[in-house]
Amino acid sequence: MANEPNITYNANTQVTTQASLSEEMKTFYSDYLLDAAEPELVHDQFAQKHPIPKNGGKTIQFRRFAALDKALTALTEGVTPDGQSLSMTTLEATVRQYGGYIQMSDILLLTAIDNNLIMATKLLGAQAGRTLDTITREVLVGGDNVQYANERVSARYLLRGGNDSAADNDYLTVDCIRRAVRALKNANCHRIDGAFPVIIHPDVAYDLMNDPKWLSPHQYVDTEHMYEGEIGKIEGCRFVESTEARIFHADDLASDSRTLSVNGAVSGKTTVSFDGGAVADNALVGRYVLIGPARACVTANTATTLTLDTAVTAADNAVIYPGEAGAEGRDVYATLVLAADGYGTTEITGGGLEHIVKQLGSAGTSDPLNQRASVGWKATKVAVRLNDSAIRRIETCSTYSE
Repeated sequence: MANEPNITYNANTQVTTQASLSEEMKTFYSDYLLDAAEPELVHDQFAQKHPIPKNGGKTIQFRRFAALDKALTALTEGVTPDGQSLSMTTLEATVRQYGGYIQMSDILLLTAIDNNLIMATKLLGAQAGRTLDTITREVLVGGDNVQYANERVSARYLLRGGNDSAADNDYLTVDCIRRAVRALKNANCHRIDGAFPVIIHPDVAYDLMNDPKWLSPHQYVDTEHMYEGEIGKIEGCRFVESTEARIFHADDLASDSRTLSVNGAVSGKTTVSFDGGAVADNALVGRYVLIGPARACVTANTATTLTLDTAVTAADNAVIYPGEAGAEGRDVYATLVLAADGYGTTEITGGGLEHIVKQLGSAGTSDPLNQRASVGWKATKVAVRLNDSAIRRIETCSTYSE
């Protein structure tokens, strides 16, 4: 987990400001920032949340206890059996700090019609929410418990979409959900509030919601106790929709073209000539490309040739697609099916997000004419996968995709 996001802890949700801002207003702006941030945190909803106490250091420890073996040996009358011991796995993570701010001039504050402090706080709250949500999301999608559509294919670059026949597309279906739920059940994972939560992108939700078994929230739950972003339920799963759900997108291969073309047929070679787009020398090094049925990594390139780590065979004018996503470079979406205690995060509303206001004149001699004020946020965060078996990632294409 060395490559996953980590963060430095700050204990209290608070406003740092000049005395001219009343305590009531401090609380108002702080709450406003939190309210703006929390709707973005859909990936944090189902985590174990652990606040770090003040002066508790930069490292947080998550614990997972192993299940006890079956007690199949019958007791002997009058004899006390040997006791059992708890088996515990600990995972440690180091928190890191994130933040952003907006600077405002005295002229803006004097002449603007809108309440700029409120607008800045709203925008910064949304930024904070998206930032902290992405930190958790990237940890969740980094696990190895992955399912490619209905398991017809074995790799992301083989996932297909955009074909006329439904059977030729790897879109999210009820069968995909059933397979994921089966995997969680076989791993003895527990539900959350009686269901397995699913985080899904709207593009992918479109492909699933036409199923006759789909239930809208008002059909199965008290709408006052819905998850943030909840849109429906099927096969024992409750779906939370977010545009922040992970999309695996492959960048264009050329500055003026998404794809390239093979220039001259090749058979079992690692060097391929191409045309069809402007490419700078070595601009594609480290990128993956799809040529025919093969996926290869570019180790060197000129403006007209690719050197690959794998020999390929292709006809003249065969299309070369970017290879970091699906077949023909199509976007691939990650849908997360979650069980209890699969991951943990630090608590945000309990002490990790700070709202900071610096009013005109607060900078002292560094702002001698009282020309600058600022509003910002600072947060501490870390997310950790605790049990990969409890996080099932389904990768599919979508009807609505590049």
